[in-house]
Amino acid sequence: MNINYQIEMERAIEALRMRGSRPRLLLHACCAPCSSAVLERLKDAFELTVLYYNPNIEPENECVRRADELARLIAAMPHENPISLIRAPYEPERFHEAVRGLEHIPEGGERCMKCFELRLGYAARCAAQNEFEYVATTLTISPLKNAQALNRIGAEAATREGVSWLYSDFKKKNGYRRSCELSQEYGLYRQDYCGCIYSKLERERKTKAEAQKLEL
Repeated sequence: MNINYQIEMERAIEALRMRGSRPRLLLHACCAPCSSAVLERLKDAFELTVLYYNPNIEPENECVRRADELARLIAAMPHENPISLIRAPYEPERFHEAVRGLEHIPEGGERCMKCFELRLGYAARCAAQNEFEYVATTLTISPLKNAQALNRIGAEAATREGVSWLYSDFKKKNGYRRSCELSQEYGLYRQDYCGCIYSKLERERKTKAEAQKLEL
């Protein structure tokens, strides 16, 4: 049975509010558009630090562009409390090692699960090493991402490292639509593929196939 992780998150935040607590949370982020509505939703409940660790994104200039755009968003968004940004090293070789043999699996399959394990595992270790109480990810805001799988993988990684996982399904309650609105408001660069070279090639094949159909 699928769990409503939006409700789980709301319960956790309400419990913190009742205790008068505002703990430190390390938020793994994939890009500025996905982060926008998530930051808006979490900034009052937590002391936020955003972690940009995405060795799956290629080419490198695309990875840098997304990180720069995330930094611009954080600087531009109104928030009473400071939000920090950690730019982790760019390690594409770690991604390719993690997904070796799965290169031709369609997006959303086992290759993506290995990618999630790599990135969320790194985020959980970083949270533990820097004494964060919570760790979470913006990835659940995407309608194309499996929130059940992301929360399972993230919770397992957090448990191994001894930190708390903030369950989420940020696309709920119009989260994805709000991210689109904020992206337009701040003029954010919105990429047209997930990030890895395999998703880029898959998108290009689909685009070419659609163009060919229109020509018939």
